[in-house]
Amino acid sequence: MTTRSATLLILGASGDLASRLLIPGLGQVIAADPELDLQLLGAGIEDLSAEQWRTTVTTALTAHGVSGERIDRAIAASKYLQADVTTPEDMSRLLEACTTAPAIYFALPPAISLSTCHALTRLDLPEGTSLALEKPFGEDETSARALNELLSKIVPEERTHRVDHFLGRSTVLNLLGVRFANRIFEPLLNNEHVESVEIVYDEQLGLENRARYYDRAGALADMIQSHLLQVLAVFAMEAPSTLSTRDLRDAKGIVIRATQPWGGDPVAASRRARYTAGEVDGRTLPAYADEDGVDPSRGTETLAELVVEIQNWRWSGVPFTLRSGKALAERRREIIVTFKPAQHIPEGLVGTVAPDRLRILLAPDEMALEINVNGPGDPDTIDRVQLDVEFQPGNLSAYGEVLQSIVLGDPTLSVRGDTAEACWRIVDPVLEAWRADRVPLDTYPAGSVGPDSWPKTGER
Repeated sequence: MTTRSATLLILGASGDLASRLLIPGLGQVIAADPELDLQLLGAGIEDLSAEQWRTTVTTALTAHGVSGERIDRAIAASKYLQADVTTPEDMSRLLEACTTAPAIYFALPPAISLSTCHALTRLDLPEGTSLALEKPFGEDETSARALNELLSKIVPEERTHRVDHFLGRSTVLNLLGVRFANRIFEPLLNNEHVESVEIVYDEQLGLENRARYYDRAGALADMIQSHLLQVLAVFAMEAPSTLSTRDLRDAKGIVIRATQPWGGDPVAASRRARYTAGEVDGRTLPAYADEDGVDPSRGTETLAELVVEIQNWRWSGVPFTLRSGKALAERRREIIVTFKPAQHIPEGLVGTVAPDRLRILLAPDEMALEINVNGPGDPDTIDRVQLDVEFQPGNLSAYGEVLQSIVLGDPTLSVRGDTAEACWRIVDPVLEAWRADRVPLDTYPAGSVGPDSWPKTGER
């Protein structure tokens, strides 16, 4: 058995992201790959003792019931170094502690990540070093382009991982499998047969102490600009020749470049709202404007909808509605494909003939097809049925899949630089219209499905 050595250096390792998602995901990677010998280094401004760090790592690595000799070795070899990661001197010290060229994971606020990148431009990095950055990638198209230029001075594009855990490998392959491995679906997924597509990410969670970031971002920049546009790209792209990094990223990029707000009108194509006080799943939430750390004058939205069009042969004329929000009645993560009505209903069939709908759930990974059939008893009466199927789950969590790609140097699941810029190009006009108050800021009670005046998802 050939052993592969790798080093993961987590900047901001004492924060919530590292302990809740990154290190548990890393435990899955270590347990699943017997050929991987991984060194875990943590760094942060906080002063943590070796015992405190080891406790943190042990708790996180074993969070999913992962254990064994290899996990024990990883815990014993793990280290935490106190450092100001915005200075070249401290970053140099961290790099010297790495046994192999590291994958550097920025579990940091955007401004700190930017300062760290500037510090790295002043150092000679070990050959093979890679960078992994969490969203948001920039604040608009201009800043995203500037950040790309900065990163290109540190490492090549193929070693830059712009993390989108929303598109773990199993999710990508499930979408590709449904579309391109089934002849009954692929010929119908186009503007001749599809009436509309909705991509929905509704959360029951409220602000959850994230005002420092979220109140400056809002639902549009936090979710739609990044995650939901990436889901759209995978769902709507043409069949790639292979599942190679280049082919998949090229296919996604072509879709994003063809996408714009519906009719080129960012005002008519968008809606925004924020929650007022209410109850969600037995929890009482205050109004968003009354949450700690929120500046009500910013007008930050907690629910956003953007209707876009893909200007290509396959999808021209089909509205794609991207929706994401907080403090809503249900937790929903799904793609809803509504087909056009049947061309002719024979006289004599009675009952409600609704459009066929394909629902692809992203969490949990399931699929449902809603169709019309003859009902029980009277064969002349149309009834509605739903055919359900569960996708096979991946072996790793979403973050586990992302981290495995990073430590193995595979950028397939990462967002390419030009695509990151193009996503901002789509939403920048909408954000500009919202800042100018050209789109009203509606309200909805926490625990509701959204403003009463908005169309209901799955019923458009």
